[in-house]
Amino acid sequence: MKIAICSDTYYPMTNGVAVFTTNLATGLRRRGHDVIVISPSFTGKKHRHTDPKTGVTNYFLTAKRFHLYPDQIHKIPEKKEVLGVKVPRLAYKNGLWLSTHPRREIKKILRRFNPDVIHLQTAGPVGLGVMSYVKKTGTPLVSTGHSYPDNFTSQFKFLKPIKRPVDAAVRHYLNSFLKNAEYATMPTELAIEELIPENRKHFKVPVEALSNGVDLSTFRPGRPDKDFYEKYRLDKKRPRALYIGRVDPEKSIDVVIKAFKTVCAKLPEAELLIVGDGADKAKLEKLVDGLELGENIRFLGRVLPPDLYELYRTGMVFVTASETETQGIVLIEAAATGLPLVAVNAGAVKEICKNHQNGYLCKPGDEAAIAKGLLKILTDQDRRKEMGKASLAIAKTHDLNTTLARFEEIYADVAEKPVL
Repeated sequence: MKIAICSDTYYPMTNGVAVFTTNLATGLRRRGHDVIVISPSFTGKKHRHTDPKTGVTNYFLTAKRFHLYPDQIHKIPEKKEVLGVKVPRLAYKNGLWLSTHPRREIKKILRRFNPDVIHLQTAGPVGLGVMSYVKKTGTPLVSTGHSYPDNFTSQFKFLKPIKRPVDAAVRHYLNSFLKNAEYATMPTELAIEELIPENRKHFKVPVEALSNGVDLSTFRPGRPDKDFYEKYRLDKKRPRALYIGRVDPEKSIDVVIKAFKTVCAKLPEAELLIVGDGADKAKLEKLVDGLELGENIRFLGRVLPPDLYELYRTGMVFVTASETETQGIVLIEAAATGLPLVAVNAGAVKEICKNHQNGYLCKPGDEAAIAKGLLKILTDQDRRKEMGKASLAIAKTHDLNTTLARFEEIYADVAEKPVL
């Protein structure tokens, strides 16, 4: 089958959509399909590249930098100082790449490729270009929604007084990309309810909860070798919690850091690794210094596979306070590595973190509860083992191969339907 996957974010960006899109494309190619990916260029210039390892052909569209948000590829530099004072960062040197006028390029690529089905991942400029093409050609479209309004509006404090109407407008916009497809998916049932809580019965398009999935052959239990611990200057015996993901305001990492202050008061040797980069990193580093946790909390920055797989295996527990997860791929990755989880009961997190089974669910913002959950797991080996086993069982239900097989069924179904 000829499949075109279209997204406004793609590898080597580090976010859930980019990771899933990459896994989807490479997984489908391994299963024998002819796969192309259309996404913005990371150089600004359009070009084509076929990955010799995966066989996936990538069409990179003409793009421009959006300097108000980091590109999630390069390390964010320290803030500049003027007369000894750090200047607030209003823009980023390596800003996010966006295709501002992609319709013509998308039309040319898709006409030449002539896909059996198009799978859209995002509601940005690339998504708009794809929708325009589909309306004119009737090409079967599958659309996956990875976001809901709070993913966007929670990042901007100035929107708080008008958040409700803004959320409604964003919801309507995101819904349009699902309504105009032959088939729509979101990673979890809770994500669907959050995006279309009242209007689902009026949707003429089927909407299915289908996990993003992870590759269980790469995320698996075990311990790294001695050299890996030495590479990252890690003490193998130290009680260690992990946060892996974007270091951005909506991830509420400050809540985890404050909770870890309580953990360290009772378990002084405890260590928290924060793996990733983002707009909030400098602020969080300052918070760590202010709490005098520099010996207990380390920022490792952006780490890519295969080292990323090994870092998961150095931990005893995975922790997050994010309230905006439509699923949380990192939670599944952590569970697949056999880690217990400490998270907050918001978004779709509770579909991965089962309270008192494979971890603890806390109220959003509840630093004391997060600290209590971490301490219970870090100080009780038997509890860790039991919860780790439960995490592995949950992770098995999110096997990437199951996700790929279901998408193959969906593609075949929509491709057979007559164009109206």
